[in-house]
Amino acid sequence: MEEITLIAICTFGLEAVVKRELQALGFDNLKASDGKVEFQARLDDIPKANLWLRSADRVLLKMGQFRAVTFDELFEGTKALPWGDWITEDGKFTVTGSAVKSTLGSVRACQAIVKKAVVESLKAKYNTEWFEETGPEFTIKVAMRKDVALLTIDTSGSGLNRRGYRVQAGQAALKETMASALVQLSFWNKERLLIDPFCGSGTILIEAAMLARNMAPGLNREFASEEWPSIHPKAWKVARRKARLAIQPSGGLQIFGYDIDPVVIDASLRNAKKAGVGEDITFKQKDVKELWIDKPYGIVISNPPYGVKLGDFQELNQIYISLHKTFRKKKGWSIYMLTADKKFPDYFKRAKPDRVRKLFNGPLEVNYYQYYGERPPRDQDAKDKV
Repeated sequence: MEEITLIAICTFGLEAVVKRELQALGFDNLKASDGKVEFQARLDDIPKANLWLRSADRVLLKMGQFRAVTFDELFEGTKALPWGDWITEDGKFTVTGSAVKSTLGSVRACQAIVKKAVVESLKAKYNTEWFEETGPEFTIKVAMRKDVALLTIDTSGSGLNRRGYRVQAGQAALKETMASALVQLSFWNKERLLIDPFCGSGTILIEAAMLARNMAPGLNREFASEEWPSIHPKAWKVARRKARLAIQPSGGLQIFGYDIDPVVIDASLRNAKKAGVGEDITFKQKDVKELWIDKPYGIVISNPPYGVKLGDFQELNQIYISLHKTFRKKKGWSIYMLTADKKFPDYFKRAKPDRVRKLFNGPLEVNYYQYYGERPPRDQDAKDKV
């Protein structure tokens, strides 16, 4: 049971980012498809993947995959899988599901069939008719897609975006996993100046600082599979110890966050402190209209307000125009904006976007507008220290 298959689930459009993260962690034989990256691993890789993945939403253990166009096929295919290798005799398990373009389109019925099949499999494994369900919890997922059933067990528990540092999220807050992906999709590195003029609760900048200091995003939380007896507790202890030793010291980062709302600036400060990067980011209350840039090179990554709840489009237009005025002549600045407002490029007129990525912020379709600035000379970063 050492060799296993894991699946990193992610937001559509972030598969390439998650794939690069997995490669950096030493995994190969990666298979990316819509919203997921499948990879081969060992048991002790379950702690590693959960602790270190920044842009994935969950890590699932793949139990099996087979064609099923009838409930009998779904039942027999599920029953044949080795559930007893993972679920303990006293284990408590639930089944969740989804169905896309499949003959078996009733998610509720599929969940019931899978539940019944797993119970029958466990009865045979443990030679019993009754399960107390007082032990570790397991969440089984059945995903029906084009008449193919994918059966998995969730190793993460709550989503990987739940880092544990966000004291206050703010209105329509960006998920931590998405924020990290935005940073990784930019030209920013720890030697460069980074600004978020609409920082809100500070998520983008906190994720950038954690990335720069090589801080494992899951280090300060718990995972569902920590209770599984199939994974030795030592594996989790070793993985966490390695993660702590990998953290780079604070100091030298040029990261600045601004927002017009003093309440969210206070939240940013508290969130950054709890994340362990309070000394790496400078937060200040400031209206974007008052933003003054006196450095020739830098990076802007932001998720500006885009009218989903504000509703005042005239005010939004003024915000966009202010951004344009500030950066129209700053050719050395790369600008990255995530917004659902497709009119954003009409107001930020420095140039046409070099790239537009379609992503999803929760259920909302958004665009990540990328404007590439001129690269600084090799010695410029040292001169731009502030």
